[in-house]
Amino acid sequence: MTHKAVRYVTRSTAAAAGTIATAASSVAAAAVAASIILSPVADASTRLEGVQADLQRAVQLNQITEEQALRFEAKLAGRILGEA
Repeated sequence: MTHKAVRYVTRSTAAAAGTIATAASSVAAAAVAASIILSPVADASTRLEGVQADLQRAVQLNQITEEQALRFEAKLAGRILGEA
């Protein structure tokens, strides 16, 4: 096989592998999106527990202050409980 032919096969193989990887990641993303959309909605208390845990972690990491966490939690609780 000539050098030019080897280069063509190598490039074609690399392009095909890239296309397959892109398709696989698209399928994986679609599967994740479907699982999120089709999963049952968490009840209000479960959502509030998650919010509290996330805010507590943010305070521990010094990303927000305790006061900011309390205000934000109160605001989200009003929205979450208003939806329920």
